[in-house]
Amino acid sequence: MNERRALLFGLSAVLLWSTVATAFKLTLAEFSPIQMLTIASMVSALALFIVCALKGTLQQIVPTFVANPWYYLLLGLINPLAYYLILFKAYDLLPASQAQAINYSWAITLTLMAAMFLGQKIRKQDWVACGLSYFGVIVIATQGDLLALDFESPLGVGLALLSTLLWAGYWILNTKNKADPIVGVLLGFLVAIPFAVALMLYEGIGFANVSHKGWLAVSYVGLFEMGITFVLWLSALKLTNNTARISNLIFASPFISLILLSTIIGEEIHPSTLIGLVLIITGLVIQQLKFKARESITEQG
Repeated sequence: MNERRALLFGLSAVLLWSTVATAFKLTLAEFSPIQMLTIASMVSALALFIVCALKGTLQQIVPTFVANPWYYLLLGLINPLAYYLILFKAYDLLPASQAQAINYSWAITLTLMAAMFLGQKIRKQDWVACGLSYFGVIVIATQGDLLALDFESPLGVGLALLSTLLWAGYWILNTKNKADPIVGVLLGFLVAIPFAVALMLYEGIGFANVSHKGWLAVSYVGLFEMGITFVLWLSALKLTNNTARISNLIFASPFISLILLSTIIGEEIHPSTLIGLVLIITGLVIQQLKFKARESITEQG
């Protein structure tokens, strides 16, 4: 029974994550990246607050923060503030298919950063995985014109790669976090929201021209990219006796995402994006086969 529930939660999380690239583009049509981050963070914080209330962990929020305030301040500034602001800007500058494919190389970035900061050994197979994945990034960024190295948006590609560093760094810092994971994520949002509001006010752009569709899209992002889906994924990993089987479901997400981008918003999927994505996923598969011991820090949120 638990395995069925784990599979259901895992599949639900993957399907929801598959929709977020489309939701990002729909939202960015009406919001600036900082507006999108602010509103989506508020929605996500509300959703996680309700989850904590249902779990009976609300009383842990203040003591958890007070016990290590600088640690949670740092986590909140990295994720969601810096990570999503940079990721949303990358999506604003690049086709969504390119941005989401490059972002999937974060697990390879994690391998390199874990070696630097956690002293984990990089094996030969990891170098192969890194080589394949970053070659895939180059294929996507140059749209297959490797010799010219002509990037459609160098800034967009750079921001997408920077987002992988921030996300990997966030999970490395989280290896030392002993608190309830949902409480920890909620604290990140509570820390980030005042900074996001301040940046949004500084930007000085209002919401007068935002349509109902825009509000629905940004709320969807807050619920299903930054909030509830994280809870579903954690629940799946907690219930299963076969973590690898659940973790491998995530490999379907980018391909489902490309289908949705093509059918819902009509984005043209360049053949080089598909080739590059296959290279990145191949690298991730190689990494999964060799690094079962790292599953605890490679769970996606």
